[in-house]
Amino acid sequence: MSAYVVFFKESTHDQSEVDAYLENVGKSFDGHEAKILAAYGEQQVLEGVAPEGVVVIEFPTAAAARAWYESPAYQAAAEHRFKGAKFRVVLVEGA
Repeated sequence: MSAYVVFFKESTHDQSEVDAYLENVGKSFDGHEAKILAAYGEQQVLEGVAPEGVVVIEFPTAAAARAWYESPAYQAAAEHRFKGAKFRVVLVEGA
């Protein structure tokens, strides 16, 4: 069953750290089956407050998604994300 990791960027407090994250995150997908379905596209808010940005990544399974998220390569990139912005990140399984 497919699974999706959804990132909601709520606020940025250090753009240079966000830029460092964006420069490094692509390498973290090496060896992982993942498909970026949406990345900071135009939003149409239907309810609630709009986040600064949204990213949706598809994985073949929840285990595959966690393997990528917990990988040393992603965690090294994520250190910059943690320093640069506030995010909510959700792993959701498909129907």
